[in-house]
Amino acid sequence: MLLASIPSPSEGVWYLGFVPIRAYALCFILAIGFGIWLSERRWRARGGEKGTIGDVAVPAVIFGLIGARLYHVITDWQTYFGPRAIKEPYQALFIWEGGLSIWGAVALGGVGMWLACRRRGLSLSAVADTVAPGIAFGQAIARWGNWFNQELYGGPTTLPWGLEIDQAHGGEPGVLYHPTFLYESLWDAALGFALILAGRRFTLRHGRLFALYVAGYTFGRFWIEGLRIDPVGGVDHAVTLLGLRINQWTSIVLFIGALVHLWVTRDKDTEEIVVPASRHEPSRHEASRHEASHGEDGGQGSDPVESG
Repeated sequence: MLLASIPSPSEGVWYLGFVPIRAYALCFILAIGFGIWLSERRWRARGGEKGTIGDVAVPAVIFGLIGARLYHVITDWQTYFGPRAIKEPYQALFIWEGGLSIWGAVALGGVGMWLACRRRGLSLSAVADTVAPGIAFGQAIARWGNWFNQELYGGPTTLPWGLEIDQAHGGEPGVLYHPTFLYESLWDAALGFALILAGRRFTLRHGRLFALYVAGYTFGRFWIEGLRIDPVGGVDHAVTLLGLRINQWTSIVLFIGALVHLWVTRDKDTEEIVVPASRHEPSRHEASRHEASHGEDGGQGSDPVESG
């Protein structure tokens, strides 16, 4: 018996005058904003400086968007290039039409984060562990952009719920489909809470919490990806290898990599830089005042820190 039929939005673009407001973009903006807000709170709780995560996020987001689109275009190149192309090559730049891969976002976004951490003198692993729950929650929010675009859905279902997809997006009248975008959104939200709890319960530093995020996400993504049939423009261009989608193979490789990292770093307990050493050093003016104070009284300065 059907308990719930999830309708797909009739449109995902609204116009403010002549300016298009796209639901897909709004979901991603909200996801990024929430992820930064949560990560900033976690960073401050760890003893980091205010505004650090926002500064690191700028290059990470820029690199991440580029990487997300590159991965999508590379793994779905038939949509834009070749004899079976259903879109013009220049449309590969139209990110608002959908097609942002988390794999490319994390890979190239990580490069941007590494560059920012290196410039500020921070431990990349410390930042990665801090932002891991925020990434999971951000993905949970961003997946609703796929709902507006009527993408990321699974095969026909007779379960007590189902997603309506119109014919323009590959659906058939009267047929309901697995709402895989919803499955992944719920999985990511649950993962975000699990990471926060795990971080409080265990000492997961040196990238271990981030590795736990990778393992948890890829485990869920593997089975959710296996449900998907969503074609692009009515043609299934999903790249497969030995019966599995390329995203499933990526999940397997990253899941194993995350487990290896957790094992290799299990006993690592060296200090991670959360506040650069330069922030702890007194300014030149303060240092000269301190030296003068010691010089006047034969080394018995009146500095409250020294005399306390």
